Amino acid sequence: MQDSTETVTLGKTGIRLGALGVGTNTWGSRAVSHGQVRLTFDALLDAGVTLFDTAEIYTGGASERAIGRCIHESGRKPLVLSKFFPYPWRLGRRAMTAALHRSLARLSLERVDVYLLHFPFPPVPVETWADALADAVETGHARAVGVSNCTPEQTRRAHAALAARGIPLACNEVELNLLNRRAVESRLLDVCRELEVTVIGYRPLALGVLSGKYSADHRPGGYRGMVYGRSYLAGIQPLLTSLQRIAKARGKTVSQVALNWVLCKGALPIPGAKTPAQARENAGAMGWRLSAAEVTELEAARG
Repeated sequence: MQDSTETVTLGKTGIRLGALGVGTNTWGSRAVSHGQVRLTFDALLDAGVTLFDTAEIYTGGASERAIGRCIHESGRKPLVLSKFFPYPWRLGRRAMTAALHRSLARLSLERVDVYLLHFPFPPVPVETWADALADAVETGHARAVGVSNCTPEQTRRAHAALAARGIPLACNEVELNLLNRRAVESRLLDVCRELEVTVIGYRPLALGVLSGKYSADHRPGGYRGMVYGRSYLAGIQPLLTSLQRIAKARGKTVSQVALNWVLCKGALPIPGAKTPAQARENAGAMGWRLSAAEVTELEAARG
């Protein structure tokens, strides 16, 4: 039986949140009107989706502004996660602190629930950024902190640096879907499980390729069409066929099955949603689990 109120704890922070979140990297863009965003915002919260994932670089800060406007207009407060991007000229802790304050201004919030290092680019060591994240918690500008796109070794180092300040590493946000299983193959999921760090999976539908909408004869347009061309889509047809078979047998959609695979890996997926219908469909991935045999079938179909 589906339970859209399914919740999990974010790492060792004690923060409870829906088992599935939403990525908002297109919110605030010309492609999505504010009225549509606002309806989607409410539909997500109504469906038990409480984590809203954004970043300073999403639509040039417009994503943060869109979320802040929805919060102000609705009086409803989701859990907001934002991220700091370490451009090459941002080389110290002050840069992250300044960026966080700008994000808070765009969100019209006094603090974010979770603040992340978006990428661990050199030459700055991850420990330096971990110290800046710890500062954000200690000043009250972030409830919890984490990292994104970190390897197992970087995750351990960030965890240790934060632990030295008495602060848990809440999460590591990485790409995770049936077409990209590097987080599994690198044992990152195992490391995060060992450290009690939540894995947040972005692109859980592989830019929509795992939504059931596309095939070799019906390809996506734009950037997605370049990434996933005709030959690629033809090569993953066995996986798409398995997704369709399981979805039909389960009375679910293909997207819900693909998202549930991420949940089965112990991760928290954050698919995008531009409409209330997409919000409700995504939420339908919660409250149930694929069987071990179904997980094995899907992974074998991809090879």
